[in-house]
Amino acid sequence: MHARLSIFHALWSHTCLLCGMVSDAAAVCPGCLDDLPRLASPRCPICATPLAVPAPTCGACLTHPPAYDATLAAWRYGYPLDALIHLLKFGHGPALRRFASADFLAHGMLRDTPHAGTIILPVPLSHQRLRERGFNQALELARPLARILKLPVDDTSLTRARNTPPQSLLPWRARKKNVRHAFACTSDFSGQSIIVVDDVMTTGATLDAVARTLKDHGAIRVTNWVAARAVRDNAI
Repeated sequence: MHARLSIFHALWSHTCLLCGMVSDAAAVCPGCLDDLPRLASPRCPICATPLAVPAPTCGACLTHPPAYDATLAAWRYGYPLDALIHLLKFGHGPALRRFASADFLAHGMLRDTPHAGTIILPVPLSHQRLRERGFNQALELARPLARILKLPVDDTSLTRARNTPPQSLLPWRARKKNVRHAFACTSDFSGQSIIVVDDVMTTGATLDAVARTLKDHGAIRVTNWVAARAVRDNAI
């Protein structure tokens, strides 16, 4: 009996992608999950940038309001989360689903449940990048959230109209230009609220371009849900 249990455990348990200890169904064990870099509070409710003092919005969103309406982020993008996301994105697509569930659930991302008419929409990859990678990391994040919330996932209406260079390879100022007119939409979202899911938000240029496209097709509210928010050293 004990031998059978040991075999079953070896076959079905998982090890933590950071420390190598057994983490059962999770991609990251509870200890490592608790050690991931937290995003400081208070934050701008629109772009999730940490603020020195509570305010309705940050200076950047006040001066140049983005097309999206709000952003929820679970973590600050930094070590070892940056290495973990890179690993999940380029080598462990299925593990991303397990990480997404632990990430968003354990840290209150689902505290304010969206209304029943909300649609979950992952940021799309270009056809070329999807072929190279084999999966879309944003879709892998979106699926467990949709299942928990009992909301539909729409991964066909929004597409990449252009195969743009990866944002991570460009300086901050060039990223907005890089994704301008990069997305196309084939659906009418009139009156709809949409949750846009992505792994990392850096400047917000990609998410702004996505939200602008969705609102051009009728969406009334666009909220970003991201696993990690990159913060510049001088942000606060």
